[in-house]
Amino acid sequence: MIIINANIKTMEKENFPNGFIRIRNGKIEQVGGMPDLKWEDDEILDVQGATVLPGLIDAHSHIGMWEDGLGFEGDDGNEETDPTTPQMRAIDAINPMDFCFREALDAGITTVLTGPGSANPISGTWCAVKTAGRRIDDMTVSEQVGMKFALGENPKSVYNGKGQTPMTRMGTAALIREELQKTVRYMQDMKKSKKEPDVDPPEYDAKCEALIPVLKRKMKAFFHAHRADDIFTAIRIAKEFKLDYVIIHATEGYQVADLLAEEKAPVIAGPIICDRSKPELRNMKLQNAAVLKKNGVKTAICTDHPVIPIQYLALSAGLCVKAGLDYEEALRMLTIVPAEICGLSSRVGSIKKGKDADLIVVKGDLLDVYTSPSYVILNGKLIEKHD
Repeated sequence: MIIINANIKTMEKENFPNGFIRIRNGKIEQVGGMPDLKWEDDEILDVQGATVLPGLIDAHSHIGMWEDGLGFEGDDGNEETDPTTPQMRAIDAINPMDFCFREALDAGITTVLTGPGSANPISGTWCAVKTAGRRIDDMTVSEQVGMKFALGENPKSVYNGKGQTPMTRMGTAALIREELQKTVRYMQDMKKSKKEPDVDPPEYDAKCEALIPVLKRKMKAFFHAHRADDIFTAIRIAKEFKLDYVIIHATEGYQVADLLAEEKAPVIAGPIICDRSKPELRNMKLQNAAVLKKNGVKTAICTDHPVIPIQYLALSAGLCVKAGLDYEEALRMLTIVPAEICGLSSRVGSIKKGKDADLIVVKGDLLDVYTSPSYVILNGKLIEKHD
């Protein structure tokens, strides 16, 4: 396929106001200004000056984990029988038949991060998946993109009702440290058993095995934190164990944006279109993403679906623009920035030779409430639009 006469916003250094994109075998083969030559032996999509962008990325959602229209039967996001469950894997719970995947795709969202939620201090591994497919194994970009940790109100409220640890912020942090330190010892014992024939390896521990990639910095540590003090607890723990971390939500991030910039702490901010539904959100401000960016914090925007329906990702960014965020930066916060934060930029997030051909064609302003993509292309395939 060749897309021609396109206003291409690559999210790389160079844009092409009148350009073309050649797609082959699901990848971007060429991108550049319109050449003066005939197109032969290719399917041609003439977009007649419309804007072409990379497919959008929702870097924090629970799509397929909490299914719309269902109660307990569709709730597979929190294993609340144990406060530390790093051995849980999102890939075993995501339902790709959840109709919200189609709503995401129609809204131009081609990649999502999804996984267990924030009831547990450690809840399990997250997946990055494409939004089209019938079998989750075929949709996966990264099966283990990150490990979810949670601080603050959510673990407290869940386990206070059960009368067990953690009932305080101290308890939550202590449990996270305990599991990480156990894994450090587990790794040391494994190493020792390999070097010394007379030393038996430690008994298999599924929790430790799941946390090894986090401690080796092969997997991101996603820390759910709304309040400023919880954000710094996350950073404190990440420093202690040298984790490659990301702050999720950062509702009070604007209050400490300069400090987050000093720490080089990446943030996935959101949900944006949200009321102050719990105490941790009482200081929520629409200006959060703009203030974080102005202070130099690497920031992406998310929906936290189903908290905010995933199809309102672009609208969320539009509201951030209303609150002072630069327009072009808003587009980057939906594309290349989440890809970079989550370690996926070799495949998605921008229009570049060799990357997955995930593209959207927009006639109008993507961040406007009235605008929907005219075309969505995922893995090089033109997706039929649903009205």
